[in-house]
Amino acid sequence: METPASSFESLFERIEAYSKTTYELSKLRLLETTTIVVSALIPRFFVLVMMALFALVLTFGIALLVGEWLGKYYYGFFVVAAFYLIAGILLHFFLHKWIKNPVSDLIIKQALQ
Repeated sequence: METPASSFESLFERIEAYSKTTYELSKLRLLETTTIVVSALIPRFFVLVMMALFALVLTFGIALLVGEWLGKYYYGFFVVAAFYLIAGILLHFFLHKWIKNPVSDLIIKQALQ
């Protein structure tokens, strides 16, 4: 028959082993969730970068074209800059929820998979 002291020691050893196992399992779950989220966001990031480069080159082309129509090339850049200023103000006030909510939902959806 076991003594009460040895049964307590056995109990504490099991609790310690359970705690270590639970901690390791939590670390692995966190690693898996992080991997899923990052692996889903990296391809989207590269597509976004390519779209931004396309938009940049297109913007230069439009600015040069409008500048040619107006007689001086820098006028075209002013017109395009004004367009982007107005678009930025509209995005800030009206479309913030259309950008923030889908991105937040995407991250949460990927994290809960």
